[in-house]
Formats: sequence, structure tokens, C-alpha cells
Amino acid sequence: MKISVITAVFNSATTLEATLRSLAQQRYDNIEHIVMDGNSTDTSLEILKKHATSTMKIFSEPDSGIYNALNKGILHATGDVIGFLHADDYYAEDTVLNDIASAINQLSVDVVYGDLDYVGHNSSGQIIRHWQSGQFHLSRLSKGWMPPHPTLYIKRSVFDRIGGFDERFRIAADYDFMLRLLTLPGIQVGYIPKVLIKMRIGGKSSSVSNLFYKSFEDYVALKTNSIGGIGTLLLKNISKVPQFFKHGWWPFS
Repeated sequence: MKISVITAVFNSATTLEATLRSLAQQRYDNIEHIVMDGNSTDTSLEILKKHATSTMKIFSEPDSGIYNALNKGILHATGDVIGFLHADDYYAEDTVLNDIASAINQLSVDVVYGDLDYVGHNSSGQIIRHWQSGQFHLSRLSKGWMPPHPTLYIKRSVFDRIGGFDERFRIAADYDFMLRLLTLPGIQVGYIPKVLIKMRIGGKSSSVSNLFYKSFEDYVALKTNSIGGIGTLLLKNISKVPQFFKHGWWPFS
């Protein structure tokens, strides 16, 4: 099974090297790394060239944002399974891709996901928020549940059915994508009950200035996909509170 990992980069020099090392340390031996650089003006491109390997494809060109970059990466990917490793994220262990391939094979599923830790931007050992996903049930979507998008690994055939990210969304295209994905008729979903990804705080959707706009886009995604409304949005936001404690829990299972 060939796994394509897509990384969107724009002026990510402060974290990019750790991300690339994390992927290079993976023990899985059939990886394709697609890097979409949006014409960075810092040293990101130099770092990419320094760490370039025979399995890495680097594209440096203008884009209209992260979702446009990820969509272009999907088009370039040739793997049987596609996932994303953002330029400020890294794998929790060197066996994550092995775990993903094993789960897809052994569980006979189309998509797998796991748990995620938010860590301090400068202190990777400091866990700020622990996102314990739990098992997928379709009914949980209307109660605000969703898996951490950075942990999703999806068969290429699924992208062929539902397409990529809706670029009309500025912040919540990943949420819209997950709603389309998880409500796809016949989709088989597997859960890996362990932390797969460490995500540094400070992403686009986590800034205070974007919280209200993100909530608006989340609401649009919910209504567009006929999942719920204001109540679901409220539960989605409330569910994040326990994640700031060491052992996250979800009371509406």
C-alpha cells in the first residue's frame, strides 16, 4: 500500500524542519511526500531542498490558500491512501504510518483516524489539549462530534467519489469535507485509539479573531450537509472544553 502524505507550506521555516524529520523517521517504506509551497518568502524552500529525497515531490507556486494548496496536492498524489501532515505538525511516533496501513488492511476500511495532541508552539513536550476521538457512529455527528482532521488517512477511491476541499470555505473546509466524508453511503471507518499527530497551537482557525467567522462557516457546513444547526454547533464547541484536561472525555456519546 502506497501512502501519499501532503504538506502545504507557506513561510513555515520555524517548524518545517521538525515536520520533515518526523516524516523521514517513519518506518513505513512506501511513502510519497507531496509538498505544495505557496511561493514562501522565508527560507522554507531552502529547507525543503536541503531535506529533499527521492520520494519527495516539491511544487513551489502561488495558491489562493491552504485548501487550494491541499487540493492541488491531492491531484499530484499517486498513493492508494492519502493523508496530510501540516507544516507545523509532526507524528507522535515513528510507527504511525505502519499503524495506519495495518488498520486499513486489517479492518477493511476506507478511512482511519486517531487521537491528537495540541502542543506548545515552542515546547513540543507541553500538551495543551488532548483530543481523544473515540469510535465513529453516524449519530454522533449531529451531537457535534468529529475526528481530528490531521489524523485522517483516506483511500484514494474515496477522494474520487467526493472530491477535495470546498474552497468557498475560508476556515472550515476541513469540517465540511469531514461531514461529506463521514455521511458517504457505505463508507467504512476505522479508529486507532492512540495519539497519531502532535499539532502546534497557533493555526489559522485557532486565532481569536477568526473564532466567530469559523463558527459561521461551521454552521454553513452543518446546514449544507443536513447534519444539524445551532444546537450541533454549540455541542461541537462545548466538547472542546474537556480536551484541555489530561484525559479528554465526551459526555454526549
